[in-house]
Formats: sequence, C-alpha cells, structure tokens
Amino acid sequence: MILQEKISVGVIGIGRIGLPTALAFADKNFNTLGIDINKKLVDSIKRKKYPLKDEPGFEKIFDKVIKNKKFQVTTDISKISGCNIVILSLPTPTNKQNLPDYSIILSVVKKLKKNVSPNSIVIIESTVEPGFVEKEIIPILDGNKKRLQIGKNLGVIACPETANPGQILKDFKKVPRFIGGTEKNIVETISKIYKKVFNPNVILLENCKTANAAKLMTNIFRYVNIAMVNELAVLFEKDKIDIWKVINVSSKKYNFEPHFPGSGVGGPCLPSNSFQMLNYAQNNKQKLKILNSSKEVNEEMPQHVIKLLLGLLKSIKKSTDTTTVSILGIAYKPNVKDAQSSPVIEIIQKLKQLKVKIKIYDPYFEDENFMSIRTEKNIIDCVKNSNVIIIITAHDKFLKLETTTLNSHMKTPILLDTRGIVNAKQARSNGWIYKGLGRA
Repeated sequence: MILQEKISVGVIGIGRIGLPTALAFADKNFNTLGIDINKKLVDSIKRKKYPLKDEPGFEKIFDKVIKNKKFQVTTDISKISGCNIVILSLPTPTNKQNLPDYSIILSVVKKLKKNVSPNSIVIIESTVEPGFVEKEIIPILDGNKKRLQIGKNLGVIACPETANPGQILKDFKKVPRFIGGTEKNIVETISKIYKKVFNPNVILLENCKTANAAKLMTNIFRYVNIAMVNELAVLFEKDKIDIWKVINVSSKKYNFEPHFPGSGVGGPCLPSNSFQMLNYAQNNKQKLKILNSSKEVNEEMPQHVIKLLLGLLKSIKKSTDTTTVSILGIAYKPNVKDAQSSPVIEIIQKLKQLKVKIKIYDPYFEDENFMSIRTEKNIIDCVKNSNVIIIITAHDKFLKLETTTLNSHMKTPILLDTRGIVNAKQARSNGWIYKGLGRA
C-alpha cells in the first residue's frame, strides 16, 4: 500500500505541465511542493490565484489543495531536501541554430546534487533526447558519492510528459505513460504511484533512453504527417482539389489517421522534439532524411501564406503598402493562451517587411502587446477598415464566423483561411473574395 502521508513530492517547474502535475499529486493527498524561479508566478499562487485559465478542470483542484495546504510553493530550491520524490518539469527549448538547449535542466540538476536528500527518487518529465539522462543527468547526480549514489540511495526515472495543452486533465487520465529508470524495483514503485495519481495505462521500459525515444517518436509521427499534408495541400491548390475533402474521404479508410494542413507548426513540443531527434541522429552519425524534409516543408508554410496573400492582392490590383491585414489568432494551437514558436511570428515579420498595416485579434490575447502590436479587444475592432482577414488559429470562437456581416466593416472583403474552418461556398455567396489554404 502506498501511504500518501509518508511521501512528499517536489515539482520543479510549475508551468503549463508542472503545475497540473503538482495539483494532481496534491489532489491525491500527497504533500506537494512546487518550486519555480518565476517569483511573480509563485507570489500569484500564494495569493490563491489560479494561473492556467485555459486548462479546464484544474481550478477546482487548485482551490481545494491550496485550502487544505496539500500544495505549497516556493522559489527556494533548497526546500527540495524535504521531498522523497522530485519531479523535473522544465523547458527544453531549441536555440536559434535549432539545437536543443538543455541549459535550464542541467543548471537545476547541478543544484539538485547539493539539495536532494539521500533515499530520494528523481523523475525527469522534461522531454529530452534518448541517452541524455544516462550521459548528462546521471553523472551529475552520481558525482557526489559521499552523499548520493545511483542505485544505492538515489533513483533516477524518465517519465516524459505526454499531455496536450488545453486538455491536460483529460490526457492525464487517458494517455499512456512511458517509464524507464536505473532500477527495476524503483520503476515499479513509481509506476504504482503514477497509476494511483493519474490512472493511465503505465508502460514499464528497461531504461530511460527507451522512454524518451518513445515520447519523441509519438510527436515526430505527427510532425512528419503534418508535413506530408502541408505538401499535398500546396500541390492540390494548383489543380483545384480541396484537400479538406480529400482528408475527409480518406478518413473513411480504417488505417488512415487524419492530419491537417496549416500556416506552419508551432508550440514548445513538435518542432523542438523534431530538432532533438535530429540532434540525436547527428550525434550518432546518421541522417534522418524524412524528418529533415518534413522540417523543410513545415518551415516553408508561413511563406506560402504570404504567397497566397500576394496573389489575392494582385487580383484586385492592391499594393501591400496600402493594405491593412487583420490576423485572427496568434496562438500556435486552438483554445490555449500560448504563442510559443507560432507560425504567426514569421508571418507578421514578413508582413512588416512588405509595409502592410497589421491588426490582431485573439480571444486569449485581448488588448495585449504582441510583436510591438497592440492586439484588439474584439473581432469587430480588428476587421474594421481592413482589406484582408487571415485566419491563423482555429479557436472555437472562430469556427462560426459571421461572414454575412463581418465584410460590412471592411474596405475590401478578402478572406484567407489557413485552417479550413470557413465554408468557402457560403463565404463567396456572401460577397467575400475567398481563398483557403489547400483549396481550389
């Protein structure tokens, strides 16, 4: 039997994934400590303010565990010494050269070596490339043999997070977890705890690198398939084939898994995970031809959106320096407040180079500064006196755009839909000059 009151859990990094993870443990009566260098975030939580409004289901848990004091927060990493289980939920971004940047996690691990208590278990939920735990993290933790020794009084586990932003609570319960570690008995113990806290299918693996390889493969599968669909979307446009109809029909076949085209691939996971695997391959002196080609295709999509825009403006003999473009959606995916690596960043940069006037509306970024542009408070203010609307993100709020009335607020009713959410025939019948990515 696992006695929650006997186990203290510390989660280092209480952001998009780390905070829900900590709340899940606290909700199951584990004494849980959240640690983060973001003092503003920590102070906000201490004031009982829930910071993830776009993650449904957790606010109620947050209120409960704050009230019963099962969850507390600090910026002081030395407090981790009181925890039996230490979970690292830290960002592993890529740099400007598209190489993995592990500086944050390595910095924390070096501090852990001094602060984690003997007879503890360290769980790496951050996404890293295969072999990173064995080659980089374990040697650091094992380098203080007077206090800590892997396999004797310290266990190291890899259990990469697999939740999708915007539906983390649902994914915690249904998405399998891959767990590998240094000692079989420790892996089995942690699997029981995760089963109790999250109730997912827990898959035990023989080591950390296999668990990390499985995590990367699941996301690279999506990245590569999105690239394939993006490439076909550009091809089909030329021959007046609607890729959305093709995807819908293809989905009727039992072994087809639909993926969808768009203006590019963003977020903290898919692009970074692909770069991590490419770096892993390079370190092992191998080239991943398919993944490299997929990266090239996906990174070309923002430029394709600009190409479509220029074609629309040419059709009405409109110059870019007299054009106002209204961008709907800056988040990298629907229904979250997160614009990390969003393709809209490159699109806006290119629009600025073309001297286009830019207006932005995103329901999750109302009246905020984004790339030196003040976002609008509502969709009408965004499209007013505009020439073109470009839909970048398929937020629920945009799924039923009032195309019958929006054009009345514009100078020229041009609509460029990169997400296939507008009915083309209806839009044209309502007076729009319509162009959809992947559509005739």
